[in-house]
Amino acid sequence: MRHIDESAIKTHADRRFRSEYDYALFEYYRSAKVIAFLERAGVVIRGRVLDAGCGGGGMPLSLAEEAQLVMGIDITERFRGAGTRLATERRVCNLRFAVADGQALPFRDASFDLLLSHAVLEHVADAPRYLRECARVLRPGGSMYLSTAPYLSFAGAHLPRLRIPIPLHLLLGRRLAFGTFLMLARRAPWTLREPVHENSFIGAARRGESKHDDLLERVRLDRLRRQIGASGLEVVREEVHLTGTARRAPRPLATLLRRHLWMQDIFTSNIEYVLARP
Repeated sequence: MRHIDESAIKTHADRRFRSEYDYALFEYYRSAKVIAFLERAGVVIRGRVLDAGCGGGGMPLSLAEEAQLVMGIDITERFRGAGTRLATERRVCNLRFAVADGQALPFRDASFDLLLSHAVLEHVADAPRYLRECARVLRPGGSMYLSTAPYLSFAGAHLPRLRIPIPLHLLLGRRLAFGTFLMLARRAPWTLREPVHENSFIGAARRGESKHDDLLERVRLDRLRRQIGASGLEVVREEVHLTGTARRAPRPLATLLRRHLWMQDIFTSNIEYVLARP
């Protein structure tokens, strides 16, 4: 099992918003947790691997240390100055990158043994189509790692956190909450919990850049399970990770939160799956 270096993960997490290269390094070290999750489900990383939304490219770089060939794709060339640079520095020769849309993958049927989708689904305009494409390019018996976050999560899917833990997106709706966070980032950044170097809202405000909400799929646990089934994929392993608020709750309350669908959506920080194509 790949060693999980918590110290390195923490160090690079603190630096990850400095540049795309720093974020790719953070993903490289954090990938050990993804690999461990796959191994606990009995998945061996080998053969041909596709990262269908690789961002800066740190995670497919890590997988390339295990597999025969890894392909990382993204809708933009975020990997150009990060993943390719890291691959050169570490002399990794079995890693390829390409600009491609996960909703229309440019690969033949059954091309890959393993597919990775880490924090991608919530940014996809047509999630069912994306999942069907992932299933199409997986070989029969192949596996897929999928992680995402419910948009109603108390933690706020890809939103900052206030110093006073008020879930603005649940009280105001996501659109109004997003606008409020933009205003706070410009005029009162001290109200936000994350430090400046970890807050993309504050960073954009300081650079004078506009920021758009790229959350396109409003993930709900029950809907996601139906979408997975409709895509032709089967669930091998599902782990629902509760927010800190739910974990600190008394056990009877925590059990209730796990069982009630609406409560699951609110008190889940993220979900991890290992899926298989029959």
